[in-house]
Amino acid sequence: MSSIFTKIVKGDIPSYKIAEDEHFFAFLDIFPLQEGHVLVIPKTEVDKIFDVDDELLREWLVFAKPIAKAIERSFSCNRCGISVVGLEVPHAHMHLVPINSSDDLNFTREKLQLSPDRFEEIQQLIIGNIPARP
Repeated sequence: MSSIFTKIVKGDIPSYKIAEDEHFFAFLDIFPLQEGHVLVIPKTEVDKIFDVDDELLREWLVFAKPIAKAIERSFSCNRCGISVVGLEVPHAHMHLVPINSSDDLNFTREKLQLSPDRFEEIQQLIIGNIPARP
């Protein structure tokens, strides 16, 4: 059975897509810790991050880097934090979150409730700040 993330990649479930290539898909988390919280996933369905093929694992960070830079440009934050928890969905994924303290990556905190219009604004803001790839 396909994970919810695979269904998002296939377009069976709508998402606020940030970026995509042949191996990866990035989209806004609809239960964000902070505005600008992005999930980055491999299109290949693998449950645990350290079960991802070595080459794909390397490429994953390279794919995520310009998105993280765009998040930092888009929101008032000290940096873009990265977290890999992997308990919520059996599909390897990383969280990119604008943070000012380590508490901003506390997944036990109440998640934000945002309107579809606000998600679209955030989506366009991040996309507009993704640096061009060389």
